[in-house]
Amino acid sequence: MPSISVLLSNVHKNVPVFNMKLNYSEPKIYTGGVDIKQWSKLSTKEKKAALRKHWYVYYYFRHPVSGRLVKQPHIKGGANRFKDKAGRYHILKHFQTAITIVLQEGFNPYGENGNLKEYLKNREKRIQGHVQTPPQKIRTHEVEPSTSIMEAFKTGLQVKENVLGQDSFKKFKSRVIRFQKWLTDNGITPKTDITSITKKTVIRYLNHVLQETSPRNRNNTRTDLSSLFQTLEDNEIIEANFIKKINVLRAIPTRHKSYTPELLEKIDAYLKENDKVLRLFIQFISYNFLRPIEVCRLRVKDIDLTDRKLYVKAKNQQVKTKMIPQIMIDEMPDISKYKKDDHLFNMNRLGGIWTTNESNKRDYYTKRFKKVKDHFKLGTDYSMYSFRHTYIGKLYRELEKHHSPNEAKSRLMHITGHSSMRALESYLREIDASLPKDYSQHLK
Repeated sequence: MPSISVLLSNVHKNVPVFNMKLNYSEPKIYTGGVDIKQWSKLSTKEKKAALRKHWYVYYYFRHPVSGRLVKQPHIKGGANRFKDKAGRYHILKHFQTAITIVLQEGFNPYGENGNLKEYLKNREKRIQGHVQTPPQKIRTHEVEPSTSIMEAFKTGLQVKENVLGQDSFKKFKSRVIRFQKWLTDNGITPKTDITSITKKTVIRYLNHVLQETSPRNRNNTRTDLSSLFQTLEDNEIIEANFIKKINVLRAIPTRHKSYTPELLEKIDAYLKENDKVLRLFIQFISYNFLRPIEVCRLRVKDIDLTDRKLYVKAKNQQVKTKMIPQIMIDEMPDISKYKKDDHLFNMNRLGGIWTTNESNKRDYYTKRFKKVKDHFKLGTDYSMYSFRHTYIGKLYRELEKHHSPNEAKSRLMHITGHSSMRALESYLREIDASLPKDYSQHLK
């Protein structure tokens, strides 16, 4: 029995001209989510990613009952056996033309002879034996159901829940739910076909987010929605993720202002007298250059005072090992009395199990530090994160006194754990870690 591929290949041989009402979309070629016209400009990584996906021809046909365009089965025709762009596109371009012809001839997937393979076989017989085409009766059953927004988003969230961390998934889900609510408020209900969400729809929503919040939140929303739609594309729920083509706005990052040496002494003296637990929390940020949420993750078993090592789960890797400097060891209380699985920092004390999630822990200590800020009348640009910036800048300036800039950065990168020299240099510029010497003599 001849395959659809063979049958489609013979379509070009005899092409009559038809004039009929257009009940279908123009057949298109899916090329792994990239613009085939820009192929030469893509990186090797982008090309490989596109070729790892299945390429195919797709089109929509109007359903006789609902009147809506419904996606029809994909036509692959063995094109994905080719591992290069030229081979795949050549085959699929041929099929795209052939499908366009049979649609113009009057092929109707909802007619009596609605099976494409059977239609192509009968077409060959008609051409070879000049057999009269029987009139097609309309079928109203065996309709491939479309995917609703509610079903698509549910699938996307289920996939993401298994690959994202608890805190990241919570933020991701919140943004998806807010987008779905906005769609409903704007007349696009959850039962609507997922294809009703267009690039223009998402741009309108992102403009709404921008007006209500900030460029940074708008960009973060765009990233999460793009991640959702990429999951839908990977699961063949939608044809392509168009959100990644929406531009990213320039957003000024939140600035955590560094503390002056005088202010550091005053804060430390205040904490030593009023809140020793918070003082130790901040010392882990200052001396080990941890982020507040990383300090919240610490358990007693993560601190090896004998070998002077600290094991912490960072945002960019599962667990990283850091050296504990002597200045931190000198400040450490006796933790041998606590159980190994105890959280180092609890609500009002050290040790014990703290069952709430990491974000709540960080928020708790952030609010606790606000009392200190209020005491010293510090603005919003001062935070616990500012201690990390302050001490990294202080360490870099000390290293610069004894080493060349490149060697100083190399030593600092080994201590802070930045993933690359470029990332460290960008960070140092952001916190103004290095300032020039007095240049007054050059201005006289």
